[in-house]
Amino acid sequence: MDSPASRTEAAWRIEDAEELYRVQAWSDGFFFVNEAGHVAARPGPDESIAIDVAEIVADVRARGVEFPVLLRFQDILQARVRRLNEAFRSARERFEYGNEYRSIYPIKVNQLHEVVEEVLDAGRRYNLGLECGSKAELVAALAHLEQDDTLLICNGVKDNAMLSLMRAGQRLGKRIIPVVEKYGEFPQWMALAGQAPQTPEFGVRVRLTTSGSGRWAESGGDQSKFGISIPELVTLLERLEADGRRDAFVLLHCHLGSQIADISILRDALKELTQVYAKLVRRGIPIRYIDVGGGLGVSYDASDGQADCAIPYSLQEYANAVVSSVREVCDEQQVPHPILLSESGRAITAHHSMLIVECQGAYRKDRIEPEFRPRTEDHALVGKLHRILQRIEKPNRQRPLKVSALVEAYHEIRDIRRDADARFRIGYLPLEQQALVERLYWSTCDALLRRMLAQDPDPMPPEFVELEEDLVEHYLCNFSVFQSMLDHWAIDQVFPIMPIARLDERPDRRAVLVDLTCDSDGKVDRYVSADTDKSFISLHPVREGEPYFLGMFLMGAYQDILGDAHNLFGRVSEVHIYTDDAEPNGYWIEKIIPGIRVQEMLEHVQYFAPDLNRRMNALVRAKIDADAIRPKAGMAILDEYTSAFKRSTYCDLQNGTPPANGEGGGT
Repeated sequence: MDSPASRTEAAWRIEDAEELYRVQAWSDGFFFVNEAGHVAARPGPDESIAIDVAEIVADVRARGVEFPVLLRFQDILQARVRRLNEAFRSARERFEYGNEYRSIYPIKVNQLHEVVEEVLDAGRRYNLGLECGSKAELVAALAHLEQDDTLLICNGVKDNAMLSLMRAGQRLGKRIIPVVEKYGEFPQWMALAGQAPQTPEFGVRVRLTTSGSGRWAESGGDQSKFGISIPELVTLLERLEADGRRDAFVLLHCHLGSQIADISILRDALKELTQVYAKLVRRGIPIRYIDVGGGLGVSYDASDGQADCAIPYSLQEYANAVVSSVREVCDEQQVPHPILLSESGRAITAHHSMLIVECQGAYRKDRIEPEFRPRTEDHALVGKLHRILQRIEKPNRQRPLKVSALVEAYHEIRDIRRDADARFRIGYLPLEQQALVERLYWSTCDALLRRMLAQDPDPMPPEFVELEEDLVEHYLCNFSVFQSMLDHWAIDQVFPIMPIARLDERPDRRAVLVDLTCDSDGKVDRYVSADTDKSFISLHPVREGEPYFLGMFLMGAYQDILGDAHNLFGRVSEVHIYTDDAEPNGYWIEKIIPGIRVQEMLEHVQYFAPDLNRRMNALVRAKIDADAIRPKAGMAILDEYTSAFKRSTYCDLQNGTPPANGEGGGT
């Protein structure tokens, strides 16, 4: 399939840009390309208010914010919470469901305080609850239970101190429900309950026979890391009944994974879980809640072959599936409809955050100048390559080059380069002549590939598939993959990426994004694109003296928290944005959080400024005492060293001197 970027017969339109970067497939209506050719956001409920992202970037740059910068559209968090709860309200009405629904925000998806506060504020009218999975998350969540009926679901492995704190919260009158993930937690919990008058409410995560789908399939089924089996559940019930504490068991829980790709599997799992619920209710266990866990999918790329990236159902379809599946079994078994809970963290947070990175330079294989002509003293190999290049660039119109001729020409120039490399290794080819051979070789490769793509053979000759990869340009960008999009490196998660401006121009460069780290894995090598080949992204040429910004989208779930400190780059700057039609550009900035400084980052790995300054001072003093440098120069070096502690860990492209942009220069 031809991509919009490869169509040369028609004028480029902004609709082509939206199609190329598949904006409608992943944006859920929050982002689009405006008439100026810029990315724009519609974060609020009033879709007439659109915010130009390029204008935001210019604004924060003028304020001295250092890049890369994370833009948080807080209104999108509000919108996602509202859409989720309204979808379940509609489903309950449609299927005449006899109980309520409550959304639960699992803070592991993004524990940042600003995010949690915004989600809680958005969910107040819906009685939204929280979920925690560790001791630190429990401590953070407990203090936010302002209303006594706000649910806190406690998952994960729990030690005695964690269970004791949950019990303390229950004694305080808070609605805290620890979920038994392993049978051993049950006797621990009941021992803590003792003879206290408050009911020690708890839930159980059941290990279903139904497995999940996609990347996180093993979150369900027999191989699940968590959950208790049916035999263990029976043992638990017998002990509970013997102790006369049936009233403590109030919740059933299951979890099929972070991204449920197949909604039919969700239906099967919920019917299985509801059968367990019905049998417990008939046995006299007062279960009030069914928690369907997480897994509401987010489409990162609806065209991608990975099932967990292509979510083939809508939010409303998900809500309908949950409500109808539970209702069907309850009605068949003639038991009350339970309160429904879901832990949809990714679906709430993913869209609200985008990373803005600046390209420092575009680098491609060296080409020969168009006006180049071999000299008499140049090696014969130089002349051979030049003649082939001329033949490819200026073919006979009466006899256009066929696919077979292009393949033959490629084999010929490849042999010439191998000959040149062999001569160079044994000292028979001067450095300058080797440089000419390389430039001519890559220029001829580029000409051959353009001719081959114009003919669009099916299939593409394998040599030219490889050549496409060789000729992709490297765009060096001011960010770290390991800090800002760790899931791309760790689990091959794709994220939508596109320029935030110049989208009314045809992007004619095939690029791979590489980051600042010294690791060869520090690159983005899979893209959301209408191109069948997703190993590159179509971008514009970088213009001298003009910043070129890229937006990386759907960064709000997990990436903030998973970030790794590779090369000690650390946290980036943040800008929190709200829509307001009374403002000139339709938005206002609530908060700017500077990125981490060198000193802060060093302290994370136990390097402390006083000690480092003392050591550096001793090094400089030794050179001064040895008359290797003058005292004034030594003190200037110390001042420069000390000032580095207060600088950003990333490249300062506004105040520093960025690497030259250009057509040449190897990476």
